[in-house]
Formats: sequence, structure tokens, C-alpha cells
Amino acid sequence: MEKDLKNIFEYAKNTRYSFCPVRDVITRISDKWSMLTIYALGAYGTLRFNELKVKIGDVSQRMLTVTLRNLEEDGMIKRKVYPEIPPRVEYALTPLGEGLLKQVSLLGDWAQEHGASIIKNRTKFAKKRKC
Repeated sequence: MEKDLKNIFEYAKNTRYSFCPVRDVITRISDKWSMLTIYALGAYGTLRFNELKVKIGDVSQRMLTVTLRNLEEDGMIKRKVYPEIPPRVEYALTPLGEGLLKQVSLLGDWAQEHGASIIKNRTKFAKKRKC
């Protein structure tokens, strides 16, 4: 695994001024709204915009719109518009998005397992700063 990680890092470093899929994908999906959108669609299946907004919580309408457009552009989600008045739009994960969900779920599991330790360490560090 160490060799693979070094190869990925070297590739990313050497292509920083040209297209690098590692940097590009990580940049696109590493913001919290993309991750939470992927999690929500994975957990609840097909959702309408306002349902998704409620599931995620504190995301603004503008930020969710931008996030959905980016994820759709990358092929992670699909958007289906129904020709009704008012128009009904639903969002769902694509197979590519489901593959991403499997990967980010590992990160989510790790975060849940170690979250308390991380908070404890932050608290210790903050106390040291005050001294």
C-alpha cells in the first residue's frame, strides 16, 4: 500500500500544472456538501431538492444547487425532470456515485470510530494554546 500511495502522490505532484485526475477528483468531492449529498442520496435513495436540503441540514439553497450541478457534471448523480407544473426534479446516485459512496463510507466509518479521540486531542491542544 505504501508504494501505491507514493506512486499516486508522485503522479499528483508531477502533474500539478497539468490535468491530474487525483487532484481533480479530490478537489471536487472533498468539500463537506458533496460528501453529505452523496451520503444522503446513498442513505435515502432518490430525493427531490427540498427533501435533500432537509436531510443535509444547514446547506444553503445556492450551495446545494452548485453541489448538485458539479456532481451531475461529474456523473456521480443523475437529475430527472418531470414535465409537470410546477416541475418536479429528482436526484439519485449513478453507478459511479454508488462506487464513490462505498469509498467515502469507509472514511465515515473511520470518522465515527475515532471522532471522540479527535475531539479529545483538539481539546488538549486548545488548552495548551491558552497557557
